[in-house]
Amino acid sequence: MSLEVKESEVIVRAPLKMSKKQIESFVSKNEEWTKKKLAVSEKQSNTAQKLGHLSEDEINALFDRACEYIPKRVEMYAEIIGVDYGKITIKNQRTRWGSCTKDGNLNFNCLLMLTPPEVIDSVVVHELCHRKQMNHSKAFYNEVYKAYPDYDIWHKWLKDNGSIIMKRCFE
Repeated sequence: MSLEVKESEVIVRAPLKMSKKQIESFVSKNEEWTKKKLAVSEKQSNTAQKLGHLSEDEINALFDRACEYIPKRVEMYAEIIGVDYGKITIKNQRTRWGSCTKDGNLNFNCLLMLTPPEVIDSVVVHELCHRKQMNHSKAFYNEVYKAYPDYDIWHKWLKDNGSIIMKRCFE
């Protein structure tokens, strides 16, 4: 079973054969966690609202900046990590900051341009390390930390602040 807080909604996932009583017990046991997550989500929504919704022109400007900036970072870190890559695509996505296909094509979210440069580098390194390990194993993270020792700091920044950025674009 699992719980997920998405925006101001609580999603409960449970096996079909599980009884309603078991599900209610699980939800009840996780009530404090759920309240905390809902409070964080509400705070993020309020912050995003105060910062204002991004206009189409602003998003286009971020896209243009990302097309200039991100490929240079990819090139630099690919050499450090010792990997090659395919095509780089910049997108405006709701849920992902970056991805790497099995063919080595890299995708990055233009909204990364609203983050500190260290966050962009952490995402670039993460995706490039998938060229060595197409998983999230210990071996994968060893590659990440070798190339970017401060990865955890900036991954946490993105985890803590990324939803605010997304909400400015998609809410």
